[in-house]
Amino acid sequence: MATNFTTDEWEVELGQHLRALRLRQNIDQRQLAQRADVALNVVKKLEGGKGSTLTSLIKVLRSLGREDWLSSLAPKISMSPLQMVKDKKPLRQRASPSKEVSHV
Repeated sequence: MATNFTTDEWEVELGQHLRALRLRQNIDQRQLAQRADVALNVVKKLEGGKGSTLTSLIKVLRSLGREDWLSSLAPKISMSPLQMVKDKKPLRQRASPSKEVSHV
């Protein structure tokens, strides 16, 4: 799968995956809409790559038993990048050779 898709191409790709997953589970769009508690039009738009709300996408993924897709989008972070910077020990400065200043 290409990673340089446009936004529209990603929507179509995701829609195709959702449709294939629904068909593998042998349910029609109306059944999926009922399970997900969304309008039939929402399922049709998602599968057609026409977009929808994030809430609707989450409901549909849950209804299809694919919450793991959501986890892969937002992996858990064990330590925040800001905390890592705070915990980083400062580098010691090297002692520079003393320069004698001549007084004239």
